[in-house]
Amino acid sequence: MASSPCGNSNFDSGLEIKTRSVEQTLIPLVSQITTLINHKDKPKKSERTLAAIHRVGQAVSVAVGRFVAVGEAIATENQELKDEMGQACFEARRAGDAIAQLTDVGAALPSQSDGRVTVFSDRTGMVKAARLLLSSVTKVLVLADRIVIKQIITSRNKVLVTLDHLERVSTFQEFVQIFSQFGNEMVEFAHLTGDRQNDLKDEKKKARMAAARAVLEKCTMMLLTASKTCLRHPDCESARINKDAVFHRMRCALEQVIEIVTEARSCGENKILPASIYNGIKDFKSSVECLRENLYSFPPQSMDSQLEALVERTEDFTDSAYTSHEQRQAILGLCQLARQDTQQLVHAWVEAQSVHAKEATEDMEVAILKTCQSVSDLRRELHKVAVCRASDLLKVHGEQLPLRALKAAGAEGNLEAVAEYSRTLTEQKEQLVETCRLLCHVSGTEPLEITCIHAEETFHVIGPQIISAAQTLALHPSSKIAKENLEVFCEAWESQLCDMALLLREINDVFEGDKRPYLSLPRPGKHSANLKTAKAVKLDAEEQTSMAKLGLELRLLSSDVDTEVEKWEEQEHDIVRQSQSLASMAYNMYLFTRGEGLLKTTLDLFHQAEVLSEEGLQLCSSLRTFSTQLVDEEKSVVMTEMEKLVALCQQLQMGAKTPVQGKTATFQKVDSSIQTTRGILTVVLSLLPFCNKLNRKYKSERSSLGSPQDWRERQDASTPVKEEGALNSKNSNGFGVKSLEQHMAGLNLLESK
Repeated sequence: MASSPCGNSNFDSGLEIKTRSVEQTLIPLVSQITTLINHKDKPKKSERTLAAIHRVGQAVSVAVGRFVAVGEAIATENQELKDEMGQACFEARRAGDAIAQLTDVGAALPSQSDGRVTVFSDRTGMVKAARLLLSSVTKVLVLADRIVIKQIITSRNKVLVTLDHLERVSTFQEFVQIFSQFGNEMVEFAHLTGDRQNDLKDEKKKARMAAARAVLEKCTMMLLTASKTCLRHPDCESARINKDAVFHRMRCALEQVIEIVTEARSCGENKILPASIYNGIKDFKSSVECLRENLYSFPPQSMDSQLEALVERTEDFTDSAYTSHEQRQAILGLCQLARQDTQQLVHAWVEAQSVHAKEATEDMEVAILKTCQSVSDLRRELHKVAVCRASDLLKVHGEQLPLRALKAAGAEGNLEAVAEYSRTLTEQKEQLVETCRLLCHVSGTEPLEITCIHAEETFHVIGPQIISAAQTLALHPSSKIAKENLEVFCEAWESQLCDMALLLREINDVFEGDKRPYLSLPRPGKHSANLKTAKAVKLDAEEQTSMAKLGLELRLLSSDVDTEVEKWEEQEHDIVRQSQSLASMAYNMYLFTRGEGLLKTTLDLFHQAEVLSEEGLQLCSSLRTFSTQLVDEEKSVVMTEMEKLVALCQQLQMGAKTPVQGKTATFQKVDSSIQTTRGILTVVLSLLPFCNKLNRKYKSERSSLGSPQDWRERQDASTPVKEEGALNSKNSNGFGVKSLEQHMAGLNLLESK
């Protein structure tokens, strides 16, 4: 049984647990059986211990009986599973009865010497019964899971039939009637696939499912307006092209969902994820570091080949027309450095082999460190190039100039202007597609790679759809439905830009996790107060659901903070850097509420809360310094908000350090930590625009009053004024928060339950 919670693969090698619900159902049973098996190691037991074993055995037997009754009912309702389910239920019942007999008090005899009871049933019998029980119960659960898959397939088939009808309708009346049915079927399909997505254990499958469901979500509204436009203008070729593209994309997404839940492999799904530079560097470093353990595991020449394959992938960066000359030279220089270090390593490696060394020599150790450092530097440069490119594009496209121009030209019936702005949009689309490809190289995790590919495909498809919708409007400038249709496709483009901003944020978080101390687990001696008393646990599905709203508020606040931070001219200002850190840590806490990100357990969250509070207190110190240049009224406002911030940071710090015991108390501590963090971000968000305004004001006064030193003396300020710095290397992006809020507030057909 691969993936079995009990860690034994001998129960049934043909069964693989692929969903969290099946796994969670098995865990209590595994725990009880483990207790029984362990007690079989000690033949003599007190009456109290024996009674406890008897209760556990009887509880297992009763639970199995109830479980089997449900399985038999499922078999009755689903004839295609009747034989398999019946056999599995029979084996489970037999194993449950065997365990009840093995733990029966009547099978034990008292010992006259010490008053204890000797259990004569052998441990082998218990192990055999336990294996049979786990194997049969797992089989029942996996068979029951097939019913869920069948429901999804049935729901998909209903949607496809209605989709075919929608595509062929010729009147508005017929369309409205069928689309109403389609909407209901899509809601059912959304609920089933949403539950399935949340239940999947494989993170790659979850990411692919999320991408497919996102396509269906956006295409539902596109399908409505594109179909109406085609009905209103049946002879318009651009309207037909627009509509056909939506139907085709929707069918592809429906097919992808079924491929994920059934693990089918269509001709289009045999493709493997493109080889990313991040994974190439990771594998290369792993090969290099393995030399410390074994000098003879593979030939030295293979190291050069592996590096050259890695360097070849960097051509996506160096061959790009949008990569600057300086960036290209930096990448090529680091590639050459990696080659030199690798050649030195190979040379030291060959010498070590020639003298039959059993372990890495001193020269090899130095070469290993240098080689790993050079490829890490290469990864850092590539990440910087990709992220800066994406950040710059998001800022430029945030103004939506081509979309506005296309709408205006279409409404005026100006086909020449539509053609001109279409070329501009096509160029932006190509830039975004290429940037998504670069982000995929540095994303850091397979789920993020899948999300990058989804973003790339979305921009590639929606760009031409916007152009065809604009052409239709230009041909029929008085058509309200054509105007509405163009608006819907433009909104989908803007929505994907918002998604890209969030994707960029997550990629940055993964990268920064390797560098920033507050994102990693605590070092020895730091934040150790909780380590002895607290227990690291994860939030279960119910707790994650309870936290969903609070987590979303945290995400929106962190995005708003980043948006305000970007408005500052001095990106190296202490207030800016510390606010960015707070927003980034808060975003990680939001990811924790979803069961994602770098914070895996409640202990990780509490450590993060401690460091966040420390960073918040540092921000208070910066605010106090900043306030020395202010006049009384301005200073009073800043100091009042700063005092609120101090109180909240101290509250968060004390709460995070306070040990708790038990699931309920731990959940309450998590809830309190996140609520306090929300309060901290709220205060920071109110301070940032006010301080930015004051900073600009006094900066202007400084420039008019002379040198910074003259101004400082005039203001009696004790701290030096920072010069305006370059943009921070981590360009967090709050783009599209308003759209995100509207999206979350609105009724969404394909929102997970």
